[in-house]
Amino acid sequence: MVKEFLYRGIPKEELDSLSLEKLFLLFNSRQRRSLTRGITDGKRKLIEEIKAAKAGKLKNPIKTHVRDLIVLPYMVGITVNTFSGKEFQPVTITTEMIGHYLGEYVITNKKVSHGAPGVGASRSSLYVPLK
Repeated sequence: MVKEFLYRGIPKEELDSLSLEKLFLLFNSRQRRSLTRGITDGKRKLIEEIKAAKAGKLKNPIKTHVRDLIVLPYMVGITVNTFSGKEFQPVTITTEMIGHYLGEYVITNKKVSHGAPGVGASRSSLYVPLK
């Protein structure tokens, strides 16, 4: 049996039917503040693209640089290609992502693996044995 997703004790179907004001009260204070301060033009454009994709009117994949958009219940099921600073990485929005930022799911840095020091890098590199 699959476990049903509940956001703060409320199933997804009820979250879809809630008004935005009541939905905002369920979020943390940081998300509430971000949403009540207004939506920028970039966020508004992305929201319109998500609604068009949900309705089936959009054929191309959604690509965005907007990482600070908070995932709302009506966005579930859409794949958004989010920019990581180097490339666009696909993020499929699931129910567990509600209330989180879109950028949380795209890592912007990668692990650094240093190579051997080059010739003349420092005085200590003189003592690195060569093959």
